[in-house]
Amino acid sequence: MTFSYDYLALAAAACWAVASLLSAHAARYLGAFTFSRWRMFCVSVMLWAAALLTGGWSSLSSHSLSIMAASGLIGIFIGDTALFAAMNRLGPRRASVLFATHALFSALLAYLIFGEIIAGWTLVGCLLLVGGVMTAIFMGKRTGDTHAWEQDNGRLWIGIALGLLAALCQSIATLMMKPVMMDQLASVDPVAASAVRMSTAFFAHLFLLWCGWSVAKPLQRINWPIFGMVAMNALLAMGVGMTLILVALRHGEVGMVAMLSSVSPVLVLPLLWLLTKQRPASGAWLGAAITVIGTALIVARH
Repeated sequence: MTFSYDYLALAAAACWAVASLLSAHAARYLGAFTFSRWRMFCVSVMLWAAALLTGGWSSLSSHSLSIMAASGLIGIFIGDTALFAAMNRLGPRRASVLFATHALFSALLAYLIFGEIIAGWTLVGCLLLVGGVMTAIFMGKRTGDTHAWEQDNGRLWIGIALGLLAALCQSIATLMMKPVMMDQLASVDPVAASAVRMSTAFFAHLFLLWCGWSVAKPLQRINWPIFGMVAMNALLAMGVGMTLILVALRHGEVGMVAMLSSVSPVLVLPLLWLLTKQRPASGAWLGAAITVIGTALIVARH
């Protein structure tokens, strides 16, 4: 049974890979905060509609509501906004390198909090997976690449700090959800749980806008093509991707779910090749091959 939940984490990674490319232009056009606000609005409407149709909202207790709301504030409001701000400064490739460290943060915190231990060939697989992801992205730029997504915007150290903050927030938020999702008596509906997380992040973004904070204001007025990108990103990354993660957390270990879901940057490589018409460097393919081996060792642990 657990074997199938590994594939849910991998499916979530695929959703995030496609969604990240949809977000690159829209996030720079609108600004990180405005992009996140519209994104949260779209996915909140989608998820609450689905939860109302299925009756999933009735599975939420006051305890699960508070945990999911706090997880939404940390993982989505702070974490996702920091990630898109890092992407605006560093581009999707380098921002993904930093965000991939959330797998290491999650494994360490899962050991400290839940006593989850990774050993044997599974540990080898995890090390290969993380190392492969880092290699694929870090060595993914070809010499002389001048694509706009590879350019720096602002101070480099700020982009690095934002990327690491996003990774840490993602890890903390994931660990917060684990006890709620694994509670068999509560049987929290993952769609309704995701809706609470997204709605909390959306209202937090609205609060910043209503307070008149300058960074919350749009860089440019949204239009229908940009809105389409935002809505599709919301559906894939937050609507489908995060719901898959919640289902995986119900039966899987936090560290393993985090590890397997962190392969999204490797899945981005062929998509970037398709869009930019520039083949990734040979080091990127080496890292991808290492990642595949590591993933196979993790999935084969059962």
